[in-house]
Parts: sequence; C-alpha cells; structure tokens
Amino acid sequence: MNEKQSKSERLWILFKSMFVLSACTFGGGFVIVSLMKKKFVEELQWLEEDEMLDITAITQSSPGPLPVNASVIIGYRMNGVIGSLVAIIGTIIPPMVIISLISLFYTQFRTNTYIAIMLQVMRAGVAAVIFDVVINLAQNVCNTKRVMYISMMIISFVATYFFSISAMIIILICLAIGIIDLIVNLKKEKKHNGGQKQCC
Repeated sequence: MNEKQSKSERLWILFKSMFVLSACTFGGGFVIVSLMKKKFVEELQWLEEDEMLDITAITQSSPGPLPVNASVIIGYRMNGVIGSLVAIIGTIIPPMVIISLISLFYTQFRTNTYIAIMLQVMRAGVAAVIFDVVINLAQNVCNTKRVMYISMMIISFVATYFFSISAMIIILICLAIGIIDLIVNLKKEKKHNGGQKQCC
C-alpha cells in the first residue's frame, strides 16, 4: 500500500474503484472479484495475492452477495469501519440505480430483441472472465505445493461438477478440514518451541 497517500485520498480511490467496478461488471460475483484482484492487487498493490485468495474464500462462504462481502473486507483492510462503509456504498449504488431503471421499463426490456442479443454476447465474455478467475485461484493453490490443498481442490471440483454436491456443503467441509489442519500445525509448532526451550 502506498503510505504517502492520505486517508481521504485512499477513501476516495476506494469509493471510485468500487463504484466503477460495480457499474461496469456484468455476470455475477466471481467476475467482480476477478476485477477487484486486478485493481487492488496488481494495479494499486493494496493487497497481496494470498490476501485476495483468502478474501475470495471468506466471501464465498459467507451469507449475502459476494461483491458486497468482498467490499466489506477490502474496505476494512484499507481504512477500518469507515473504509467498509465507503466500499459498500460504492458497490451498491450502481446496481441499485440500474435495477431501478430496468424495473420501470421491464416489459420493454424483456421483449427487446437487441437487448436479448446483447445479453447473449455478454455471457461469452463473462464465461471468459470466470475461467480466468478459476485458473488464477488454481495456480495459487498449486503454488503452495501442499498435497492436501491440491487434493482438496481436485476433490471439490469433482464433487461439484460430476456429483452436483452443494457448494455450501463443500465449503463447510473444507472449512472444517482447514480448522483441523490449523490446530494440528499450532500443536506441532508449540511442541517444537517447547523442545527448543528445553534444549536451551
């Protein structure tokens, strides 16, 4: 993060970034999360790659819209509670305005051939962006070089794609495994530190 930026400057950049991303993103939560990664990790360098991966996992497993969940965490990471509020406002204004306008002309939108064609074309772009997200997340998991994480990723994909198991169930199982793994590692670390103290 650029330490030379004042708090007000960061808040303005945060609001503007969230507003633009939310206004120009179509296709669901994973699309905007991918664009958030490019913005806050690659461009602004406010977050690390691992942090964005953690944010993606948390937002996916939490109730509520994924973009709003992500904006809450990113905003808090940048400027605490005020940052969260600024990020949420920037995220919800565009869809609220757009949906309000669409609701006024719903019948016309529903029967308009050109809009139907436009939506069909947009789906191809959305699919490409989501595929990019999947590849990046998979690479991050593989870079850990931990067999357990890679195995969990493959098993989760098979369970979802071939057996249509609920994503929420898979996330909860992975969460439980992650907690167990953390507890085991903490015990090993504590035991190792205890052994070093005895040697001294």
